[in-house]
This record gives sequence, C-alpha cells and structure tokens, in this order.
Amino acid sequence: MVTIEEAHKIIKDQKFKLKTETRKLSDCLSFSISEDITAPFDMPSFDNSAMDGYALCGISQEYKIVGEVAAGDKNEFDLKEGDAVRIFTGAKVPEKTSAVMMQEKTSVEGNKLTLEQTPKEGQSIRKKGAELTKGQLVFKKGYTITPPGIGLIGSLGIQKVEVFRKPIINLITTGNELIEPGNQKAEGQIYESNSYALAAACENFGFHCKKKNQIPDNLVAIKSGIKDFLETADVLILSGGISVGDYDFVKQALEENGVEEMFYKVFQKPGKPLYFGRKGEKFVFALPGNPASSLSCFYVYVLPFLYKLSGKAKNGLERYSFPISHDFENRGDRPSFLKAKLANGEVEILDGQGSSMIISMAQGNALAFIDAETSVKKGEKVECILIS
Repeated sequence: MVTIEEAHKIIKDQKFKLKTETRKLSDCLSFSISEDITAPFDMPSFDNSAMDGYALCGISQEYKIVGEVAAGDKNEFDLKEGDAVRIFTGAKVPEKTSAVMMQEKTSVEGNKLTLEQTPKEGQSIRKKGAELTKGQLVFKKGYTITPPGIGLIGSLGIQKVEVFRKPIINLITTGNELIEPGNQKAEGQIYESNSYALAAACENFGFHCKKKNQIPDNLVAIKSGIKDFLETADVLILSGGISVGDYDFVKQALEENGVEEMFYKVFQKPGKPLYFGRKGEKFVFALPGNPASSLSCFYVYVLPFLYKLSGKAKNGLERYSFPISHDFENRGDRPSFLKAKLANGEVEILDGQGSSMIISMAQGNALAFIDAETSVKKGEKVECILIS
C-alpha cells in the first residue's frame, strides 16, 4: 500500500514518448501544441482604423474630404495638411494620417468636415505590430488550444497545427450483478452506471473512450477482455473486481496479461483498492467498483495522467482552499476525499459520503481533502479539488 503522495509521484515519474499529429485548425480545440508558435508577421501588419470615421492629416477641427477607403481597399492617398478621408473599421490608414475621428463626433457639409473636438495625435489608429511583432512567441509548447486561441492562430494564417495526440482510452466494467440501463432488473441486480460516468468524465475534460465493455466476474473472460482492449489502447481503465473478494479477478488477469504493477492500494478513503500498472507504452488504471470511489479516483489520479499523456502543461484539476461552512470531524483513520459543494465562497461537506453513494457527488461540485482523524472548525480553510 502507498500513500497519496507516493501514488502521485509514481504516476508523475512514468517515462514515455509523447505522440504528435497534424490537425486542421478547425479540429484542434482542447489539444496541446507540440511546438512553439511564433508570429510569422507583424499583427496588425499595417496601421489601420479602430473605428468608422475620418482619417485626418494634421491636428485641427476643419478638414477637406478628399476620398474614401474601406477595409481591404488598396487606394493610396497623398494627404496634405487639412485633408481627410472617409475610413471604415479595419481599413488601412493613408500615409501622413495624424489621427482618426469617429463619425459620431463630426458633421459634414459637401466636402467640408467639421469636428466637435480637437483630435489627439495617433488616436483611434491601430499601429502596425501593436498586438504582435514578427518572430514574437505566441504560444509555448504545451499550450492547450481554446476558442480564442483558434481565432488567434487563424489570424496568423496558420491552417494546420502540430499537436500532441490525445491517448486512446478503452474502458471495462466488471460484475455479475450489473445489467444495462433500460433492461428489467431482477432481485440482486443493479444497473451498470460506472462506464457512463467515467466515459462522461473523460468527455468533460476533452478525452474520449473509444471502446467500452461490461464483463462478468469470470477470470477467463476478464483476461481475454483485457488482452483485446490493451492492444488498441494507450490507457485502459477498469472499474470493479480489483479488491480482494473471491470474485475479484482483475488483478490476476492483469498479471497474466503481462501488466507490471506500479502500485496497488492507496492509503485513502474512498478508493483504497486502486491499481496502476503498465505494459510497455500502455497504462492501466483499475478503479474500485463503487461509483463514488471510481469517480473520485478518476479525478484525483487518472485525469492528471491523461493530461500528462496529452502533453498538457497542467497537472490535474485546480485545487483551492476555502473556508468550511460548518464544523466537521473526519473520524476515519485514512485521509479522505469528501464529496462537497462550493457556494458563496464556502465549502460544505455533504451528507452521503458512502463510497457507493453517487447522489452527493452529483449534487456537489468539489472534493474536499481532510486528513485522517482531523477536526476542522467553521471558517477554517479546507483544500478542495474543483470537479465541475
């Protein structure tokens, strides 16, 4: 058995070669770039108008209108002191432009332009290179692409992006008692939900489970299922069958498939029977079958590793300390990740902390970490992992 800190270190210390691929700009949201991106040109690449109005030559309040330039026009004007041209947002300002005045603060009679106020030198002109200069670092390797990031990359004229490939994830749940939702449930049976919850958790953070399978508590079947799913996955997640009961065959099946154990069992609650192993460049997490334990272990251990495999700079979900809204005592002998709810700047430890109880996790949005045999008073700060 290992401590929480030891488990994290073992996961963090795993060595492997990150895989890369080229993706279209429209298809790279939430991927992490595998190389630095620098600006191929100044942005803006020319001085342009920040608004609809008039480009002015000289500082005055009266001008002669000598032309017009719209966005994308290539018109050239040799402006003289006192000249002005009608201009639109994004249009290139003519040489010798002193300022741009918004149209709302002007009046026009024929070709005579009168301003309500004296302009300031350089006002409302977006200068060449004001946002980025040629060769400037835009994104460092490991940046996770967001919608604004896609917009910026596109504005640099980049159509394809080199990114780290996300891991292929396969998922197996085990248990004789499990049946698919929608079927008639007999006495002693329960509806299988872990595969839905874990697959949804993956999707929620930008990952995808390629294949899922539910296998009964049978060593031969589990061994065969693991062999099949390991062949096509970078990460295999199992749920159930990893404890020490007579029908818990997952650990043995993993050993017989040549998976090397990195650790088994973590001194924590919930999720003590947690397994992590690898076979070459393939990795396995065997999670407890209880729903709350399974999801908690995913958030605390699996997700940070998926980020690592994806080349992301982040190490997992954000952790913050919040004052607790009530007195609480962790009477257990193990450090605990407790289902909690953050609201109005405070954290509340919810009822229903049993490892089989998922309702409190569904109603909450955080896991609060409290050490073994520890009491906290209202107002004291508690470390929390934000899960939604």
